[in-house]
Amino acid sequence: MKIKAIIVEDEAVSRDILRNYLSKYCPNVTLMGEASNINEAYELIQQHELDLVFLDVEMPFGNAFDLLEKVDDRRFETVFVTAYDHYAIEALNSHASYYLLKPISIDELIKAVNHVTEIKERENDLQNKILSPKVSGASGKITIPVQDGFEVLDVKDIVFCKADDNYTEIYLEDSKRLVSKTLKYFETALTNYDFARIHKSYLVNINSIVKYKKGKGGSVILTNGKEILVSSSKKGALLSYFK
Repeated sequence: MKIKAIIVEDEAVSRDILRNYLSKYCPNVTLMGEASNINEAYELIQQHELDLVFLDVEMPFGNAFDLLEKVDDRRFETVFVTAYDHYAIEALNSHASYYLLKPISIDELIKAVNHVTEIKERENDLQNKILSPKVSGASGKITIPVQDGFEVLDVKDIVFCKADDNYTEIYLEDSKRLVSKTLKYFETALTNYDFARIHKSYLVNINSIVKYKKGKGGSVILTNGKEILVSSSKKGALLSYFK
């Protein structure tokens, strides 16, 4: 699959290096342009339908996060390229697909491009299709504490779980439960079932997903009509569940 991309980097030497690496080692990437600041980058993003943006963090007239905030309907993947490793968490929270440290490792660059290519191919395959998960269905029970004891839930009846500080909201088709356990607890408890952590705040029953939508980080529609955003760092793992 051809990947349409741009490079956003204020240092000319760094742009040259990345451009040359892409040309030599990532032939499926077509560069649509380059920008040296976020204003030029925003214009390029408006002009082209992009699959990928290679994005430096520190630039004139603002940083990478300022640029991403300006783009309302973000359908491209983002690979952060920076000399500063302390931006990693913020990059993930901004739905970065990959994080490259300077000086750029060729092997890591190839991994980043392959990762984005797989995501875009899977997105295109699943767009506007009835989703058919590569799973056999959740079968089992889980207990949750209640004031006077515990309640037993069929795992298959859980649509999704949502983090609420040290509590978790468990959503069934027509009701919900508030449980004094963290979302991490339920992620571990449901490891052997068909549940995916698609966002830092959401754990979803794969069999409850009826549609995938492209977007800033992508989103899924569930059987109860709820739409939930997917973190870019979780997107590849989620899409791998589907045929």
